[in-house]
Amino acid sequence: MNKHGLTKRKILVTGADGFIGSHLTEALVRQGHSVRAFVYYNSFNSWGWLDQSPPEVKKKLDIFSGDVRDPHGVWKAMQGCDTVFHLAALIGIPYSYHSPDTYIDTNVKGTLNVVQAAKELRVQKVVHTSTSEVYGSAQRVPIDETHPLSGQSPYSASKIGADQIALSFHLSFGTPVAIARPFNTYGPRQSARAVIPAIITQLASGTKKIKLGDVTPTRDFSFVQDTVNGLIAIAGSKKTVGEVVNLGSGFEISIEDTAKSIAKIMGRKLSVESSRERQRPEKSEVRRLWADNQKARRLTGWEPEYAGMQGFERGLKETVAWFSRNENLARYKADRWNM
Repeated sequence: MNKHGLTKRKILVTGADGFIGSHLTEALVRQGHSVRAFVYYNSFNSWGWLDQSPPEVKKKLDIFSGDVRDPHGVWKAMQGCDTVFHLAALIGIPYSYHSPDTYIDTNVKGTLNVVQAAKELRVQKVVHTSTSEVYGSAQRVPIDETHPLSGQSPYSASKIGADQIALSFHLSFGTPVAIARPFNTYGPRQSARAVIPAIITQLASGTKKIKLGDVTPTRDFSFVQDTVNGLIAIAGSKKTVGEVVNLGSGFEISIEDTAKSIAKIMGRKLSVESSRERQRPEKSEVRRLWADNQKARRLTGWEPEYAGMQGFERGLKETVAWFSRNENLARYKADRWNM
């Protein structure tokens, strides 16, 4: 049993090939769990970020290649598992303006497939991963779990739908579902469509004037290790069944001040150019996010280790160090906008 009460289990992680999913998968393996990693099927036989995992982790993984939109594949992947972490989703907000239909298929229908299989297979716990984007611009701060929901983008609307499908299975059938709602997670391996990697990769590649969207909104940035620990804590607590639980640092900072902090850490001069293609439509922009994380502390004992400005700077330094390695930076297209 780890410090958050998660006993040794047979675990499925959907979206295990992604940013948060790969970090979570590695952490679970290191804790001694038997982990089946659900990765998105592709003709390259790529396991996403799990391809970069240490050999001692990879050799212990049970890899399942599939698509969460396929109910039969999801059901097969979940057979024999007692715990499911559901992270597979389309998450890019700009792409949701371009192709909203795919977000409904993947995020809503994919979640339905997971909880339907969990009901039929009598899975002991499903941790469904939500997002702070479902709150929209803060109507009050800090944002607790009773804050109204607002679908300000097709992405956030699809995640609201996914959350409600998951909760409906708990209310209708007693399916043991918990909703983890991370705020803006950052760290090594994150896509450059996210703002912190966008800033770091542009500065690291020697760009004189970096391109960003609106720099006035504020965010509650959470280092990926805190998010991973929070997910595991939610899985390990019986008190979280049927509950929505925020995972955030409880610290608010603007995009502009975030860019200044990164430039200072990297020892670079900062010059920012506002790029129209990187800006959300005015009414779709989430102006302010700031987490109330008291419920997570109360139900699970979890608390962020990278909290406050000091913790944020420590997380940024670790993130900058990872992105600054040539072999990692080479994976990103810093000269292009990533939709």
